[in-house]
Amino acid sequence: MDDKFIADVKEQLTAQRSTILASLAGQSADMKNLVKPVESGDEADVASDAVDRTILDSLGAQDAQLLRQIDGALERIRLNKYGICIGCGKEIPQARLEALPYALMCINCASAEERKRR
Repeated sequence: MDDKFIADVKEQLTAQRSTILASLAGQSADMKNLVKPVESGDEADVASDAVDRTILDSLGAQDAQLLRQIDGALERIRLNKYGICIGCGKEIPQARLEALPYALMCINCASAEERKRR
C-alpha cells in the first residue's frame, strides 16, 4: 500500500478522532446541564429532559464506537498492518479504505460476516 495514502489516512483519522473527542466533551457538558435537578417544571419539561438524555446517551455510544474503530485503525497503521483483511489476510482495496478508513475486512469477508449474523 502506498505510503502517502497511509499518511493521508492517518491524518484524516487523527482529525476525525479529535472531532469526536470534542463532541463527546460537549455532550458531557450538555449531559451535566440536563441532569441538574429540576427546580420547578411541569411533566412536559421532565419528559423532554428524559428524551434529551436518551438522545445524548445514544449519540455518545455511537461516537464511542466510532472512536474505538478509529483507534484500532491508527494502531494497525502503527503496527504496519493497516489495510490487511482480518478475515482472509489479503490487502483491502484502497477504494474501500477511502470510503471506510477503519475497515477491518475486505468486501467479500465483510459480506460473509454479515450473512452469518442474519
